[in-house]
Formats: sequence, C-alpha cells, structure tokens
Amino acid sequence: MTDFVAFLKNNPYPGRGIAVGKDRVYYFIMGRSENSRNRVFTETKDGIRTEAYDPAKMKDPSLIIYHPVRRNAQGLIVTNGDQTDTIRDYGDFRKALMTREYEPDEPNFTPRISAMMYNDGSFELAILKEKDGRCLREFFCYEGIEEGKGVFLSTYVGPGNPLPSFAGEPLEIDMPEPEEVWAALNEDNKVSLYTNVNGVVKLFNKNLGD
Repeated sequence: MTDFVAFLKNNPYPGRGIAVGKDRVYYFIMGRSENSRNRVFTETKDGIRTEAYDPAKMKDPSLIIYHPVRRNAQGLIVTNGDQTDTIRDYGDFRKALMTREYEPDEPNFTPRISAMMYNDGSFELAILKEKDGRCLREFFCYEGIEEGKGVFLSTYVGPGNPLPSFAGEPLEIDMPEPEEVWAALNEDNKVSLYTNVNGVVKLFNKNLGD
C-alpha cells in the first residue's frame, strides 16, 4: 500500500486525481497554464462545479469548466470533466462512458477519469485514454474497501511533454485526512481540492487563500 502523502509530495504534476475510500472521496485539480490555474471549486445543490476565479482572464472554458461532482439516485459521481453529466443522465456508469472518449487536447490527449460510489458501498472507477489513435476504456469495479484504505486514479503519471497518461490499475493507498492531502500537493501547481468525509464536504481553493 502506497503512502499517499509521500506519493503526492514526490509527484509535482499528477494532473487531476480521484481517491476513493470506505468513508471518503477526494478529487483535486492542478494546472500549469494561467487558464487552468484561474479556477475555484464552488458548491451546488447536488455537488460542486468549477468556476473562473477571475472571469476576465478566462480564455477557453471548454475543458476546464464543468461539474466534477454530482449525485443521482444511485450514489455519488466524481469525474474530471463534463462526463459527470453524461453518467448522471444515462443512469448507467459503463454505458455512459462508452459514449465518451479522452479529451481532444493534442498532444496530451488528457484521459477522462471517473468514479461512481454506489449507495451500498461498492464503487467503480474508469479511465478513457488515447492508444494508437483509438480510445482505450478501462473499468475497475470494487465490492467495497477496508477502513483506512483507498484507491487512486489520476490523469497523468507525472510531468512530461507530452504529459504521460496514467497506466495500470488504480494505485492502492492509505487515506490521510483532507488537510494532509492539500498540504502534500505541489504548491506551484495545485488549484483546488474537494473532500467528502462521511458526507461532510470541504473545499480547498488556492486562489481563495486556503
């Protein structure tokens, strides 16, 4: 099992990441460009959305403004893009993601990562990424997980040019407290963090001085 805090401290740019545990879920975003860094998380009735911190500086909202977290009758949906809405509207995690693919941001072709936490404690993770010009869709289904443990999926392995996509199975991690995760993220690149521990939501936004 990987020490999640140490992992984040040693990785300056995993991009966007989802960590799921028995009683909690975390989602963070990072950014290298001014456009990506010009964001905050705000709460909505059914989850959260990204918003421009300074609307005057927003250039292209297409891939950076979306609802990362939404709830439906089945449970909690967490993703790194507008596929959150696709999953909510379909009501079927796998069928919804079979209609989507990686982001069209050549040369990185950023993967779409998604999680569905069901009301019975089971959950699913998925990553849609580019491979040889086609979309590779990988799904990981979990019946549950032990207290204190979690699994982690990110868009990238780390920094690079182009950015290398996450590969392999989701990483098995311990599940530290929200403040520890926020402190471990690279200070230059971190933007926002959503945490939900036993239903208690907390948002961290660098642009708001958190």
